[in-house]
Amino acid sequence: MSPSDRSASTSSLPELAVTGVTGRVGGMVARELAADGIPLRLLARRPEAAPQLDDATVVAAEYADDDRARTALAGVRTLFLVSGAESADRLAQHFAVIDAAAAAGVEHVVYTSFFGAADDATFTLARDHAATERHLQASGMAHTFLRDDFYLDFFAHLPGDDGVIRGPAGSGRVAAVAQADVARTAAAILRDPAAHAGATYDLTGPEALTLDEVAGILSASTGRAIAFHDETLDEAYASRASYGAPDWQVEAWVSTYTAIAAGELDGVTDAVERVTGRAPLSLRELMAG
Repeated sequence: MSPSDRSASTSSLPELAVTGVTGRVGGMVARELAADGIPLRLLARRPEAAPQLDDATVVAAEYADDDRARTALAGVRTLFLVSGAESADRLAQHFAVIDAAAAAGVEHVVYTSFFGAADDATFTLARDHAATERHLQASGMAHTFLRDDFYLDFFAHLPGDDGVIRGPAGSGRVAAVAQADVARTAAAILRDPAAHAGATYDLTGPEALTLDEVAGILSASTGRAIAFHDETLDEAYASRASYGAPDWQVEAWVSTYTAIAAGELDGVTDAVERVTGRAPLSLRELMAG
């Protein structure tokens, strides 16, 4: 049966919906809940790319298409809303899908926000998350915010071909969290969302590392010589100019590092273990596989 055939009557489909299922976090959440035998409605822009899981029905939906999203969300009580892909109009997409969820009668939204989300956050994309949180709070729906720190999984991709991590992070620390731990936390909340209504969880790993320390761990884990070069701001913008990316994206890239330098990504929490009962992965453990 095709995804379109299976989604003919959304009002009769499972009441728990998961977005982002073709990506890492949403896909892991869907697989963990499906393994528990929980019926799921999987929302995907490309239904053919969604995981095929028992007791899960795939429904085509796009954040920016509020009519389509409202139809896809009919009958949903709880929505796991993974933040959209980075784009110039991501905030508008978030607002559209939140409005569609409210119009469809969704009762509770669990949203993947960002650590230190604030209008004046140094990391520019964290400002979008702050605005999204406010929009959800004003929607009338119950909400739970998962404020993820940077993902540990991305650290292995930071070094260039020459083995150097470059960015203006100084000696600042980042309490990055593994995507698997974010997914485990989200799944635990989605099993009993009412117990977490109104809560905000700052999700971090078990330690806060400088990028010098990250380079050392990656070197030990991979056998490759990896180092960190603390760029100046001028160097940071110049080294990224060759990509031809739009200004907003370059600002996001650079502010990834300046937010670390400013201390805004520091601060280990116990939220992952408190919600899931299991300590989060360290970078060494993640690299060990």
